[in-house]
Amino acid sequence: MQHWRKFQAALIFYTCLPLHPQGTLDFRGIALYAPLIGIFIGVVIAAFDLCLGLLKPASEFIYLRSLLTILLGLLITGGLHLDGAMDTADGLAVTDPHRRLEVMADSNTGAFGAIAGITILLLKVIALAAIKDQRVWVLTSVWAWARWGQLRAIMAYPYLKAIGKGKFHQEDLHHWQVWLVAILLMAGNCAVAYFNKSLYLGIGLTVIGFSFAWLIGAWLNRQLSGQTGDTYGAIVEWTEALSLVAIAYL
Repeated sequence: MQHWRKFQAALIFYTCLPLHPQGTLDFRGIALYAPLIGIFIGVVIAAFDLCLGLLKPASEFIYLRSLLTILLGLLITGGLHLDGAMDTADGLAVTDPHRRLEVMADSNTGAFGAIAGITILLLKVIALAAIKDQRVWVLTSVWAWARWGQLRAIMAYPYLKAIGKGKFHQEDLHHWQVWLVAILLMAGNCAVAYFNKSLYLGIGLTVIGFSFAWLIGAWLNRQLSGQTGDTYGAIVEWTEALSLVAIAYL
């Protein structure tokens, strides 16, 4: 029952789904459930993508199909992570490191933030359009690994603000849980690879997802000497975008 309540809290925080649970929810440690939310969103948008493919199987509709699929993912999250990626881009554009957090906290989007948002969406749409097979598996795996990257950053790096929406994520969270989730994601990819007889794709999805999830968080930590709620969103968005690009080349 406790895990179900935590999952509900994670759904409410990470998505815009119209949920109305009874009682008070505890949001501490919900980051542990973020990869599961990623699987949920990945399955939903993959099912939508599959339906679009059945309705319009012609190849000339692949870009429209991919665009609608990516936009559905954006709709489900309410742009939560993309907003963080845009704010992070604005902050990193500032040459004075002492003003970066101030700029990231500004609700106004600057030029670099807008460029980052457009780039992320373009990369996702174009890369997904280039992926012809196993799109359900790809979307589910990538969306899960992207949120594992956020989970790892929450656990591994200091939070830079005294208060903030990302602060409570570190509560009730342990290192072994982060690595258990990673092992489960790897096992899931191995299981799907076994049944689909696609060993190389399974290895590729695991290596690509794990690598980008880790490296993007590490790079942002090096630039800012810590993390914020905005950088958590940036990890999710850039991991999704760059992973799809890398997979498209497989």
